[in-house]
Amino acid sequence: IARSSGGSTSYYNSLAGSSSSSSLPAVVGKKSTKKYQAFYPTNHHVQHHDQQATATQRRYKSALPITEDPIRGGYDSSDIYSGPTACETAGISKLGITGPTTIYKNQTFEELFQHEVKNDEGKVASAEYGETFTVDTGKFTGRSPGDKWLVKNIGSESDANIDWGKVNQPTTPEVFDELYEKAVNYFNTKEKCYVFDGFCGANPKSQRKIRFVHEMAWQQHFVTNMFIRANSSSELEGFEPDFTVINACSQVDEDWEKHGLNSEVAVVFNVEKKCAVIFGTWYGGENKKGIFSLMNYWLPMEDPPQLPMHCSANVGKDGDSALFFGLSGTGKTTLSADPHRALIGDDEHGWDEDGVFNFEGGCYAKTINLSEKTEPDIYRAIHKDAMLENVALKDEGDKFVPDYFDTSKTENGRVSYPIFHIDNYHEPQMAGHPNNIIFLSCDAFGVLPPIAKLTPEQAMYHFISGYTAKVAGTERGITEPSATFSACFGAAFLTHHPTRYAELLKEKLEKHNAKAWIVNSGWSGGPYGVGERMSISTTRNCVNAILDGTIGDTTWEKDRVFGWEIPASIPDVDPDVLHPRNTWPDPKEYDEAEKKLAEMYVANFEKYAGKGDTDYTQYGPKV
Repeated sequence: IARSSGGSTSYYNSLAGSSSSSSLPAVVGKKSTKKYQAFYPTNHHVQHHDQQATATQRRYKSALPITEDPIRGGYDSSDIYSGPTACETAGISKLGITGPTTIYKNQTFEELFQHEVKNDEGKVASAEYGETFTVDTGKFTGRSPGDKWLVKNIGSESDANIDWGKVNQPTTPEVFDELYEKAVNYFNTKEKCYVFDGFCGANPKSQRKIRFVHEMAWQQHFVTNMFIRANSSSELEGFEPDFTVINACSQVDEDWEKHGLNSEVAVVFNVEKKCAVIFGTWYGGENKKGIFSLMNYWLPMEDPPQLPMHCSANVGKDGDSALFFGLSGTGKTTLSADPHRALIGDDEHGWDEDGVFNFEGGCYAKTINLSEKTEPDIYRAIHKDAMLENVALKDEGDKFVPDYFDTSKTENGRVSYPIFHIDNYHEPQMAGHPNNIIFLSCDAFGVLPPIAKLTPEQAMYHFISGYTAKVAGTERGITEPSATFSACFGAAFLTHHPTRYAELLKEKLEKHNAKAWIVNSGWSGGPYGVGERMSISTTRNCVNAILDGTIGDTTWEKDRVFGWEIPASIPDVDPDVLHPRNTWPDPKEYDEAEKKLAEMYVANFEKYAGKGDTDYTQYGPKV
């Protein structure tokens, strides 16, 4: 059992001593002087609620209290099904899963915490703002994109619309059926499992119902944090999922060579059968990014078409929303968590006829070098109900303390937390059409300015290009930043051809007159290994100037190679930093680096020449 701060070992000992699989022990919280006390009033009392039992099944409502916190306590759709018909009642017998006799469905945050500790699934970390459960996902500390597959059902709707290739690797219905049977058979050997029913998409017009089947409590905790939660069991009455994910992460595909896959890891989606299976990877992000790929498939096919986006979003007090596009590590989460603006979401959104809306119910932030000074909102969001993933812990006697500066495990340490952990989150999770579109890049060459203004045509070019650097740890095999181009700032998740999303963005920009910008959170004064990464304060000040309108008070200089406009000044930003050539010891070396990067842009864009309604090649850099 994990140790925790405050000497509360008797609490964990009581969990270890519990032998009942259908009823968890009562817990009485003790008074705390921690800073997070305002979030979670203590001295709760527990009542068990046994419902009427039949000979074959007993149905339990939550055995733990709804806390005095109205937001956290508002999510109570918890049920425990026990007995021979538990799988049928939980809705998973339709999948062929009939073996487990105890199903923990949509457990509350308190219940999940107890299960995690009792099952010894990780450790309890003493973060500054409260005890937080933490897990280690083994060698998989990032997504495994080479192991994601989509079933090619010949002649189907998905067959005709999916952009088949390296990103959307095809596999056969027969391979899927074998893996599906393997996953079902595995769960049928288990006495218990965890089922989560929730939603993806805050706009009811396009919202999807998603079901997850997991073998561990922390995995249900992850999707409970990341997807939209039901407030009560009544919201889930008659729940028929639009898609189901069976996560058998502890199992591997021993027949991967016969199946024509790349390894014993398999993440396989069958659009027509509305189901996916996961084997061999424990990384939590596989759960959320798989559903994001499906939203990228579904929404452009709506009537009228909707634009799914790999971006964060926030909104000002006057209703002025903004979007932040970018890959992992470019600052989407950090920059959207703004104390002066309300957070809509940090990673995945849609843009429809009503405006923008969040796909998720939580945030999944990187923790590398995290501090309260540089990223206060994220730092303070790490308390009970959050979950740390692959974060180093320091053993300090009677407690484990997170060390966000220790990246010996991975540079892709993460924390997931429900969005209400951000004090000024935007409760509707929807807002009007955005005023500003910001393309975030982490430039490993030290060429891009910290900020530049784009014409609408340049915006399309750079959206399709999606230049950034893959940051260490976000994918297997990446140990240091490397330059890459990722269409629409999310090529790994695009199921249609990139130009389909570009054309949707073009329509939105023209219709709503949104402004577009490049913001570089990467290196200045030289390339990676020579220069230094932009400070968070510099990037934040550039973004603030966009959002508060003060950037309109400056003059502009056109870049001779890329054609974008660079501001002469921005409040609290060194003017030399705004012009990257001025930060290099040898300007001639900068010129060479700029030419090299421009050539990379041009070479990458060749595959898009002549595609779509407009050829945007002419709006790229000149070499």
